[in-house]
Amino acid sequence: MGKTSIAITGDSFITQHLPHDEARQALSDYLHTFDVRFTNFEILLHDFEVYPAPVSGGTWACARPEVLADLQHLGFNMMTWANNHIIDWNLGGILTTMRHLDNAHILHAGVGRNLEEAAQPKYLDTPEARVAIIGVTSTMSEWGMASQPRADVLGRPGANVLRYKTTHFIAPENFAAFQAMIDQTDVNANRKLNEKEGFAKPVEGGCFVGTIRFEPGTPGTKTEMDERDARRIARAIAEARRQADIILVSHHSHERKGMDKELPADFARDFAHFCIDNGATAYIGHGPHIWRGIELYQNHPIFYSLGDFIFQNDSVERQPSEFYALYNLGPDATVSDGLDARSHGGKSGLAADKRVFQSAIPSFTVENGKIHTITLRPISLGFTKSRGLKGRPCFASPNEAQEILQHIQELSAPYGTKVAIKDGLGIITI
Repeated sequence: MGKTSIAITGDSFITQHLPHDEARQALSDYLHTFDVRFTNFEILLHDFEVYPAPVSGGTWACARPEVLADLQHLGFNMMTWANNHIIDWNLGGILTTMRHLDNAHILHAGVGRNLEEAAQPKYLDTPEARVAIIGVTSTMSEWGMASQPRADVLGRPGANVLRYKTTHFIAPENFAAFQAMIDQTDVNANRKLNEKEGFAKPVEGGCFVGTIRFEPGTPGTKTEMDERDARRIARAIAEARRQADIILVSHHSHERKGMDKELPADFARDFAHFCIDNGATAYIGHGPHIWRGIELYQNHPIFYSLGDFIFQNDSVERQPSEFYALYNLGPDATVSDGLDARSHGGKSGLAADKRVFQSAIPSFTVENGKIHTITLRPISLGFTKSRGLKGRPCFASPNEAQEILQHIQELSAPYGTKVAIKDGLGIITI
């Protein structure tokens, strides 16, 4: 296997056309220098001919199909779209998006007409190597999970999901008192009745309050990846190892450690190691819309989150009635009314978080299965710009590039990863 160059980006939450100006052309020219150009496509494509779901992944994510041409102009030739927004417009939104991606001849992974399709690796043939991509999400309503077909029942369209179990531990000496407090009200009556009638399983030695699991133990919270889902993903990696030279695993996960969005949940870090242990070349994380640190594990890179590449969350064209109901707005309200209510006029939430609008494009070359250097090229998404211009990517100015790279240095240091800064680039030597 010869040299294969790879550039990866985080979430492309594209809801409006990107003009082909100098900034976009510079990005396109840069990305086209690589054999593999990856992004996570975090949007659904339709012309509002599909029905919205009653809940969403935060915003009912949608765009006109024409935005695909902008991503193709930038050069992306590999995408995943397993994420928390795929069910925002019900199964119809999944199927229309799949059709538009297929019609545009875009290689995409992580979502399928059933679980077999959603879980399978997809392959990009480059001059020197065959590259596999496997798409996974953990942040997902159960309604968006793809299901296995049976001989007598169709499989359900949806995403390749890595579920996880969360357990909250309470000191043993306080556990009986905790259960007694819960039993003073009917807050858990439905759960207890479902367990009694066989519709839910009790937890031995502990209890559920609704869907929240509690057990006696050292106080704290633990998350663990679902073993069945992990085995399925391991099988996909094993298949890719026999069919390809390079294996990339893309994982969408908003889950975090406590309240700190910059720290991945325990199960996500375990899963990243699990992917490398099973033969993945690199783990590509995204989801929280901000960067997380980079870990080098067995000389393979783990990017816990690449933040955003495009973030036009506040430029959606339309939203369903449930969106307006969240902010007590009536039928005459506009999208801007809802966005202003959500962000208090742009003063809170994602719209006011500078980290959401600062990112970088990592790149590396794989030769004979090994990676020796990772380069980080900082980009800015226009945090200080107007709503209409905000979220479009361009290369960062020298001052902002320094700020972005220093932040990535700080995020990566706890993993023992050293990021050198030279000539406006971040350099990681493996």
